[in-house]
Amino acid sequence: MTQLDRRAFLAAAGASAAVPFAACAQTPPPRWAARATLPWAMQEIYCAVSGGRIVVAGGLRRAGGVTEIEDRTGVYDPAADRWSEGPRLPAPRHHPMIVADAAGRVYALGGYGRSDAGEWTSMTEVWALDGAGWVEAGRLPGPLAETVGVELGGRIHLASGRSPGTANGQWNDQADVATHRVFLPAEGRWETAAPVPMARNSAAGAVLDGALWVAGGRTVDGGGTGRLDRYDPVADRWDTLAPIPPSPATGQQAGGGLAMAAAGGRLVAFGGEWFAPGGGGGVFAETWIYDPAADRWTAGPDMLTPRHGLAAAAVDGVVYALAGGAVVSGGRATGVVEALRL
Repeated sequence: MTQLDRRAFLAAAGASAAVPFAACAQTPPPRWAARATLPWAMQEIYCAVSGGRIVVAGGLRRAGGVTEIEDRTGVYDPAADRWSEGPRLPAPRHHPMIVADAAGRVYALGGYGRSDAGEWTSMTEVWALDGAGWVEAGRLPGPLAETVGVELGGRIHLASGRSPGTANGQWNDQADVATHRVFLPAEGRWETAAPVPMARNSAAGAVLDGALWVAGGRTVDGGGTGRLDRYDPVADRWDTLAPIPPSPATGQQAGGGLAMAAAGGRLVAFGGEWFAPGGGGGVFAETWIYDPAADRWTAGPDMLTPRHGLAAAAVDGVVYALAGGAVVSGGRATGVVEALRL
């Protein structure tokens, strides 16, 4: 072999040796990362995205054995990773549904407030965030809380949740419902759509591929469910698809108090709580990612802080998990914020 041939051979061998090394280099798997903490601890909250910012309002926490209901509004700027405080709600609320319409106007609908009958009084007020304050923007057809709310096709959908029977003030006064109400903000009126296939509360919702998706939730008698239902607004029809799997760590079903957002053509669901017979239970750290083309859930990275009663939003392809309770039930609210880029 001549010297020239030897050099060519060694160069070719070096190039081929580099190929397996390059092929082994892979993008690190996605993981949750800490972001700026909400300045006040809160759980049982929802949120909306408006103008690239995330708005949360209301919520509750337990302090010294007393339930404190919040009226504060937080506004998070993901680009700056910074919180600011917005106008306070006209009255304290927990579990108010927060939704932005197609124009970006943010609404707070229903939820629970305190009355002479108790601190779980289901409400009907609809408030809109208008400049320097929240203003009245109508009424729900009936009391509703722990529902799923999204904007879809210029309308605000509220699906499932809990509504009172004859009494209205205590948690036990409320019953799971399958109602599906549709608010037309421009006209200030309500319509009724096909009911959710399963009455439940504390489910999570998102819009993907022009449809409303409702995942998880729980019933008072039956506990958590991984059920996934998809609503087609054109056909006014629900279809049931693959459910969220049980937690491999606990064997329990993630359902009540979870959160969900849509990003990258997929659904991302995370968190929630479960109750043990006779008391106790736990909080989920798991993240589940749903591929609508395959009708399949796969495990994603665990949240850094397991939580329930948290809010979820997606901005520029990044999913945010905001605040929530770090232990089962109302024991320890947090202001923790974490972000996940798929």
